[in-house]
Amino acid sequence: MDENEKLINLRNNMVNTQIIARNISDHNVVNAMKKIPRHLFVDANYINEAYSDYPLPIGFGQTISQPYIVALMTEELELVKTDKVLEIGTGSGYQTAVLAEIAREVFTVEKITGLIKKAEKTLNSLNYKNIHFSNSNGYDGWVEEAPFDKIIVTAAPKEVPKSLLDQLKNGGIMIIPIGFSGWSQTLYKIKKDGKNIIRQEICGVSFVPMVKDEI
Repeated sequence: MDENEKLINLRNNMVNTQIIARNISDHNVVNAMKKIPRHLFVDANYINEAYSDYPLPIGFGQTISQPYIVALMTEELELVKTDKVLEIGTGSGYQTAVLAEIAREVFTVEKITGLIKKAEKTLNSLNYKNIHFSNSNGYDGWVEEAPFDKIIVTAAPKEVPKSLLDQLKNGGIMIIPIGFSGWSQTLYKIKKDGKNIIRQEICGVSFVPMVKDEI
């Protein structure tokens, strides 16, 4: 078995044992994660761990999320092919790729220049044409392109930023972790219904903090 076959087997095993076995049933999510070469989004030292059931460091104090959490957050977004999505926290670009496989357009924001440059290079090498990049502060969202059908946040603020709520379409969905660093965080599904904001707890999570200070 060559290296490529080995990685494909690891990817299929990841989907079967970590995604499908944990009741992720959205076929679009499952198919995206079967297709995307996750090992291209991690540092060379971690290629053999790319499909493992835990997050991995990607530099700058950031991580690529556990595959199941990527799948769960994407499924909870209830994506359809016409959606315009805002992603806060490009990171490695892996979650961005999953979104881009399903949605019409993805607008992704990352404040760490080194990360977004690397992610953009990787995603361009995979020939994605529906991803737009902004090297800016996630708290600001992407005002010029608002409103968005869906918003996904991959770092944890202490409360939902009003600026992001304002950029979410009426009837839209936001998936966001809220809380302090560590396992005191909760992943929420937020629906906007006119002036009403409906919050639903999904599960406990651990994300890097979402910070306002420029890096």
